[in-house]
Amino acid sequence: MSEKLVGSARESALAELKATGWAEVEGRDAIHKTFVFKNFVEAWGFMSRAAIWAEKLNHHPEWSNVYKTVEVTLTTHDVDGLSDLDAKLAGKMDALV
Repeated sequence: MSEKLVGSARESALAELKATGWAEVEGRDAIHKTFVFKNFVEAWGFMSRAAIWAEKLNHHPEWSNVYKTVEVTLTTHDVDGLSDLDAKLAGKMDALV
């Protein structure tokens, strides 16, 4: 089980995530990013590759896809907020693009 990010660990993780386009979600302890691809097939391919990482980490995103756009929100429900799993999955998703 993961632990909630707090203190300097949280600040450091958020700084790294924000540098790659992730943003904090207002009113929730979560992060969000919009990925835009060339077309639907590329967006779907990204989601397929990201799903493999989500399964490996046993950590699943809140996400949606409309045509070439994938909206992703990450939070860890078990800890009611951000955890290292969110930072790891965000990093994996960033590496896939």
